Amino acid sequence: MSEPLAAQIVSFLGALRREDVSEHTIRSYKTDLNQFLAYFTPPKGEPPAIEGIDTLALREWLGDLHRQNLTAVTMRRKLAAVRSFYSHLLRAGAVPANIAKLLRTPKAPKKLPRVMTAEQTNGLINGIEADELGRKQITRDLAIFEMLYGCGIRVSELVGLNLEDINFGDRWILVRGKGRKERQVPFGTKAAAALGRYLKERSPGPGEKAVFLNRFGERLSARSIGTIVKLYSTALAGDSSLHPHSLRHAFATHLLSDGADLRSIQELLGHSSLSTTQKYTQVSLIELMAVYDRSHPKA
Repeated sequence: MSEPLAAQIVSFLGALRREDVSEHTIRSYKTDLNQFLAYFTPPKGEPPAIEGIDTLALREWLGDLHRQNLTAVTMRRKLAAVRSFYSHLLRAGAVPANIAKLLRTPKAPKKLPRVMTAEQTNGLINGIEADELGRKQITRDLAIFEMLYGCGIRVSELVGLNLEDINFGDRWILVRGKGRKERQVPFGTKAAAALGRYLKERSPGPGEKAVFLNRFGERLSARSIGTIVKLYSTALAGDSSLHPHSLRHAFATHLLSDGADLRSIQELLGHSSLSTTQKYTQVSLIELMAVYDRSHPKA
């Protein structure tokens, strides 16, 4: 007889930790799989063994997600968690096949990111540099913005930066992206200057190697960086919708607008598929059409 479903979920999450998967991903999988467990658990009863859940039952579970009016993006995430769980069970010999792969993936609507212009982005960063808000950790905050926009890295990658990951001589950083894949990303003179000023003031706790620190001298969290970005963008740009990923979008779009090729942008962003990078082509075309409509006498 196989392990109870709840115990198999705990075992799967433990395997993810041993594989050094990010805590954010593990928390997300835990939430989705606990909801999956709750769906198959009858009132005042026990859930069936995993062998008792067939493809039809999985389709009924997916149908229940539809009835909850969840977005396609949310349903895709929950389905991905269940598929990964079944892959783990297959490797462990607990199931003969990954039947979750037989489920049709809900189509997510194609949504293009809203992108700041180069003028808006530079205006925001210049406002931070001018210390218009009088923040105590202004040098750190400016370095955060310069690195997010100057390197196009994800907020999780910025949070994960350690001192030994920075090469000031050749001006590149070692970044650990999704799936713990490493890549080297260059940074410009503005980012180098801002980072250099911040590191002179950096006050770490004992043994702390993280580049960006909170007021306690500990590694800054992704949530804290999101709060910092929102604070400045609301106060200086009047836009509370901006977040760290907005600067990554701006980085890619502005590179493309100035003639960089898609393959190079793909490498810089750490995208595994070129199709993910191609969405910036659509953004640039939309901007180009807007310029045409504003400027051409026959538009």
